[in-house]
Amino acid sequence: MKVARLHSVGDVRISNEADPTVSDGETLLQIASVGLCGSDLHRFGEGVLGLETLQRPLVLGHEFSGVVASGPRRGQLVAADPAHTCGRCEMCVIGNHNLCLHSTFAGAATQDGALRELVSWPTELLYPLPDHFSAADGAMLEPLSVALGALDFARLRTGSSVAIVGGGPIGLFLVQLTRAAGASQVVVAEPLPHRREAALRFGADVVLDPVGLDDQAIRAATGGHGADASFEVAGTRQSMDIALRAARPGARVVVVGIPSDDEMTFSASLARTRGLTLYMQFRTRATFERVISLAQRRIVDVSSMVTAHYPLHKTSDAFASANMRAGLKIVVDPTSDA
Repeated sequence: MKVARLHSVGDVRISNEADPTVSDGETLLQIASVGLCGSDLHRFGEGVLGLETLQRPLVLGHEFSGVVASGPRRGQLVAADPAHTCGRCEMCVIGNHNLCLHSTFAGAATQDGALRELVSWPTELLYPLPDHFSAADGAMLEPLSVALGALDFARLRTGSSVAIVGGGPIGLFLVQLTRAAGASQVVVAEPLPHRREAALRFGADVVLDPVGLDDQAIRAATGGHGADASFEVAGTRQSMDIALRAARPGARVVVVGIPSDDEMTFSASLARTRGLTLYMQFRTRATFERVISLAQRRIVDVSSMVTAHYPLHKTSDAFASANMRAGLKIVVDPTSDA
């Protein structure tokens, strides 16, 4: 099979490798579509993600769908949950599977991901997709799961106002989810004009350029008192500052973005005097069936999020485009030559 493997910073090489072996409890997939995530971009561009450094040549890609390649389900299009948890540790037992003490994750640490033609993956982590779903739709379910997890943390009430700082795919999914959850005012801060335009298409009421954004403009956009829930989805010091300043006293601030240098600072006095509650999100928990339902009922538009497709041999070009923040979501189709 053909594989796109990251050897060092910016160095993705296409090679031929042996097909994966299929163990008990696993299913062989022909990979159809892989979304490039912000965490993939950190690994590609910096060789590091938080405390994790590139230890060996690694296959990236954790947002993926594929076609079952053998067995009674052969030919079925499925989406994959990239997190394989133990189900037995304390975190798993209490329902925090995203914090499993023994988990492995596609495209992270020593677990190769999906930027290859074939993958053997735990059958229990594969979710059949409705007939009208495309492969790219299936790959979008993992980032949609992240956005849904952030919404769960916010405990949004109907009629609440929302601030979303960052208009990438997860931020844009949050626009749709918060609107569907009954938000009365959705405000997005995003520096790129094409993503501000996308936020309006997906349902935002107000879009702001964060460059030079002052408190007066933030207050005006959020009705004068601040947002009832605020989401940081960009991973920069500025985005964190705006997310806090946009929050009303007593609000919840959900931090989703991943900073490049693993450092994020904020004004302690601002957070303290407003009595803000900060939630740090890490991966997802038990959301795949929910996001499939949301996408199937078209409450959330996943198809419009994908703006470019690349074949596997153009993976480096796909990363370069994603690094430039071109379009919205870039996907690689490993078994397509188009």
